[in-house]
Amino acid sequence: MISGIEALQRLREGNRRFVEDTRRGEASTPRIHPSELAGGQEPFAIILGCSDSRVPAEIVFGQGLGDLFVIRVAGNVVAPSQIGSVEFAADRFGTRLVVVLGHSMCGAVLATLEELDRPTELRSPHLRSIVDRIRPAVEGLMETDLRGSPDALARRAVRANIRASADHLRHGSSVLEEFIQDDGLLVVGAEYSLETGVVEFFDGVPPGV
Repeated sequence: MISGIEALQRLREGNRRFVEDTRRGEASTPRIHPSELAGGQEPFAIILGCSDSRVPAEIVFGQGLGDLFVIRVAGNVVAPSQIGSVEFAADRFGTRLVVVLGHSMCGAVLATLEELDRPTELRSPHLRSIVDRIRPAVEGLMETDLRGSPDALARRAVRANIRASADHLRHGSSVLEEFIQDDGLLVVGAEYSLETGVVEFFDGVPPGV
């Protein structure tokens, strides 16, 4: 299995191809027959991403079947099942890169900001559980001057939520902490731009990488 830094470089290159192909009006994804993977898998990166239909990780990173272990949940929040899924892939497959992938104008983040601005009685306790997991990362922003600038607030809130999720993975699991300390597991945060298709890695990336 490749290192976390090598995996990060592969994702960057794949996203670059995706952006270039999109600009040319083309679509190219590495092809492999499903039968070639029936006996097992060796994903080189774990992606904890948002469920938004516009951000399919395999496509935006230019990867194919068997390349990525993808966990998707609204707002790319971290709950016990997500932590367990990351632990499983890191342990079972030796994958050494975890990417928390958020995106611009995330609906779950915007819903949380709306709830903080004008509290309501959310009808669904399940939806509230998502809002409540995003709330700690963004509520402090509501006490700043950003409150008067909705677009800037949304941008900062998206990144704050990504950072919080990445930090939760780094420090919310003794299993992952051990992999980080002893086995080179890398946990980074990244944002996908719905406008450009570019993924920017901005949290937890080692200097010079």
